[in-house]
Order: sequence, then structure tokens, then C-alpha cells
Amino acid sequence: MYKTTMKIDGMMCGMCEAHINDAIRSAIPGAKKVKSSHGNGECSFVSENKPEEAKIREVIEKTGYTLISVSSEISEKRLWGRK
Repeated sequence: MYKTTMKIDGMMCGMCEAHINDAIRSAIPGAKKVKSSHGNGECSFVSENKPEEAKIREVIEKTGYTLISVSSEISEKRLWGRK
């Protein structure tokens, strides 16, 4: 599992968060635990495969917000349960 965290500029309220979350769920196959915070200007999600930064950038820009950065790392919590 990979945890992807994005810094996003332009989110102002809960509806902005919902808009970003819906866009990620629709465009990124297998995206789970999608969470956004307009206060922190962040969105994160987990997925089985590492998502392509270009795809994330395209998705966010189509919503009208500005993607500042993207980072993906292996989620250790999920790996502990695997044999």
C-alpha cells in the first residue's frame, strides 16, 4: 500500500474538500481513505499501487485548485500484516 499526500492551494471549506475527495476517488483506481483538510491545504489517500503524479496533477487542476506538491511513500501499517 502507498500513502499519497498532496499540498493543494485554493480549498476554502468543507465543500472544497468534498470536491477534491470525489475527484480523487473517481480518477485514481483503488484510492481509499481519501481525506482532505482545507485548513491544512492537504489531501491524502492510500492505494495498492503508486499513483502517477501527472494523473494526480491533471485531476486536481480540472477541479480548479492548484496542486503544489505530491509525495507517495509505502504505508508501513499495511505491510506489517502481510507475510
